Amino acid sequence: MKWAIVVLILFSAGWMFADGLRAFVVGDYLTPKSGEYAGQLGPWANVLQTIGIEPRSTIVKAVFVLYGAASLIAVTGFALDQPWGRNALIVAAVLGLWYLPIGTGTNMIALILLFLFRR
Repeated sequence: MKWAIVVLILFSAGWMFADGLRAFVVGDYLTPKSGEYAGQLGPWANVLQTIGIEPRSTIVKAVFVLYGAASLIAVTGFALDQPWGRNALIVAAVLGLWYLPIGTGTNMIALILLFLFRR
C-alpha cells in the first residue's frame, strides 16, 4: 500500500511541478490542442477564478512549481521512512485537493490509504 501512495503523489506532484515549469518556460500550461476544450485549463482554473485569482498568472505558476517541489520532497521522506515523511505527505495531499480533477482524485485516494496504512 505504501508504494501505491508514493505513486499517486508522485503523479500528481510531478505533474504540477513539470506543468508549472513548462508554464514559466513556454508561457502557458499544457492544454488540449484540439477539440471542445482546446486551449482551456482544467476545472481547477474555475476554482481560482471564482476567488479572483488569474490561473495563468506568474504567482499561480510559482505555486505549481513550489507545491510540486514540496510534495516531491514529502513523498521522498515518506518513501524513505523519515519521521517527518508521513505528516508532510498528509499536509501535501490535503493542499493538493483543490487541483481538480487530477489532484483531487489522486490526493483523496492517497489520504484514504495514508489513514489505512498506519504502522
